[in-house]
Amino acid sequence: MMTFSAQTRVALSDPEAIIAPVCEHMLEHGGVARVEAGVRILEFSGARARFSLTDHETLVDVEANSLESLYFVRVAVASHILEFAEPAAPTIVWSGDGSELARPPNFQVLRITDVQDITPHMRRITFHGGNVARFAGMNALHLNVLCQHPDLAAPQWPTVGSNGLAQWEDPARRPTLRKYTVRSLDIAAGRLDIDFVLHADAGPGSALAKTAQIGAEIGVIGPGGGGLADADWYLFAGDETALPAIARMLERLPAQARGKAFIEVADKSEVQRLEFQAGINVAWLYRNGAAAGTTSLLIDAMRSMVLPDDGSSIYVWAGCEFATFQQIRSYCRNELGLKKDEHLVVSYWNRGNSSE
Repeated sequence: MMTFSAQTRVALSDPEAIIAPVCEHMLEHGGVARVEAGVRILEFSGARARFSLTDHETLVDVEANSLESLYFVRVAVASHILEFAEPAAPTIVWSGDGSELARPPNFQVLRITDVQDITPHMRRITFHGGNVARFAGMNALHLNVLCQHPDLAAPQWPTVGSNGLAQWEDPARRPTLRKYTVRSLDIAAGRLDIDFVLHADAGPGSALAKTAQIGAEIGVIGPGGGGLADADWYLFAGDETALPAIARMLERLPAQARGKAFIEVADKSEVQRLEFQAGINVAWLYRNGAAAGTTSLLIDAMRSMVLPDDGSSIYVWAGCEFATFQQIRSYCRNELGLKKDEHLVVSYWNRGNSSE
């Protein structure tokens, strides 16, 4: 039952040329599209959008089963209309539910309560906040940390514009968003931990971790990101940036799960104690002086594995540098022949590009 709704009228010189590709693009994000009596309809889990086209105007009606879902479908519709309408910038003003939102509903401010180094290059920061339960599920592994612009004396938080999109008081100095894994959390205590890799050539996230002070307020947006699928046998692979996600997933596996995990780190000093009940054999791979993102350790280790052929369901999860991500994804799809729901390979960083 859709209980929240919002509407907007968008002036477009050629509505079909904009709305048709918007709907087509949304199919890649889990949407289902159809046309009824000339009205384009997009349906998502718990939300729906209708596009009624006229010669120079498009009426957009959106509905959702929660205010947060309504916010997300408004964002998706507005951002993609603006993207596909470029270089023109049509005016979008929403009415109805959600018009009273002052801040994005997936935004919150957390306070730093502890900072500790668990290895020479891995720093764990503990945060406390009022709504950490939203990060409890395995489909809620990640969040975006707002890394504030260095020129600002006070943090800048997002507000919601009339077009439904996040806006900033000083757009030129808006925060940089960096995605991190929620390593662990205590819902009752309102606490969550995030592990940060400390780099010599620190990007925004690493720089935030290096200068973190107890009592400081940090803004986060989330959750987001795919998590762990059910299987009998697992293969995990990742470097330091994926270690928090792998560790959390290992902790959540049932005792009867079996498999292998390959974790690439700089050297033995970066090995962490991992505690879990599943029958997963963990192998640590050491670069021993080689720069991160320059070795073939992960793909070589994965190629050395023989997947079970006893009828067990299989799931492969990997997170790493972009070039290695490309190799592993190709290996999983083209050589192992894994289906879409049997693997997830993600790029956590891009060597030589601190903006990624």
